[in-house]
Amino acid sequence: MTRILITGAVACVLSGLLGYLLLPVLRALKARQPIREIGPTWHNYKAGTPMMGGLMFIFAVILCALGNLPVIADPTIFYVLFLALCFGFIGFLDDFTKAKFQRNLGLTSLQKAMLQMAVSALFLYAMYKSGSMDTHLYIPFLNVSFHLHPIVYIFFAMFVMVGCVNAVNLTDGVDGLCGSVTIPVMVFFTAASVALEKYDLALLPASLAGGLVAYLFYNWHPAKVFMGDTGSLFLGGVVSTMAFALEMPLILILVGFVYMCEALSDILQVSYFKLTHGKRLFKMAPIHHHFEKCGWKEERIVLTFASVSTLTCLLAWIGIQGLVG
Repeated sequence: MTRILITGAVACVLSGLLGYLLLPVLRALKARQPIREIGPTWHNYKAGTPMMGGLMFIFAVILCALGNLPVIADPTIFYVLFLALCFGFIGFLDDFTKAKFQRNLGLTSLQKAMLQMAVSALFLYAMYKSGSMDTHLYIPFLNVSFHLHPIVYIFFAMFVMVGCVNAVNLTDGVDGLCGSVTIPVMVFFTAASVALEKYDLALLPASLAGGLVAYLFYNWHPAKVFMGDTGSLFLGGVVSTMAFALEMPLILILVGFVYMCEALSDILQVSYFKLTHGKRLFKMAPIHHHFEKCGWKEERIVLTFASVSTLTCLLAWIGIQGLVG
């Protein structure tokens, strides 16, 4: 447990130092954030803010994993980290395209979806063949699980992973929001890993929680840097794969409650707009923009959403007591 806490603290320091070094580099490379025309007009002043700041906590996590390499016996941590890095690389390609051509859209939705499905399938197959994951579906609170056919489970898992990753990506729309919401999620996965005696695996969410704390010093409103799709897709990768690595994917309904609300608000807005020929269900979607249009300041949105994330993670902890107790 001491090693896990130290790893989290080291990741925080590393992420802060990397941010200090990275920020002038991103400015020099003109890796700036274009603002979408369909987004909120009051965000126009953020145009030109450096993006790809997610690299600071990504590199901090990698360095912490490498630093612990001599004492790591369970390879699961590297499966999870590798897939998260694959998602992060997809995000990097998206950010690079935006920065290079100075446009607000990078890869197409189809390109991103195909890449995400491919890396998810690779991860699931590797985990299944290595014996690091079975195909039982655990039901929180009821403390029961049932077996799924491997093919059914893999398709289910691919759908959940890609959906989760993109939901986390949608949450990155207000200064400090995605990082603040994700910290309690990482604390939950750290505690769950320890309770299940998967101490090596706990190092990953612990280091990411520490890295995000330092990142928020740069991303709190007004943000000096954005994590970009590089960071948000990496976070989505860690969130989704940790749930599967711990063999409790349905817990994402609780720990990912804020992400799910963001994604559902976007889906409902588009569907309602099409069905009613132009009417809107929310003032703007995803849901954090709706609250902005209701007059909420960005700091209030972040603190409220982070509090909800903390409460749902506590509820999730209660829900898995039959498994970890």
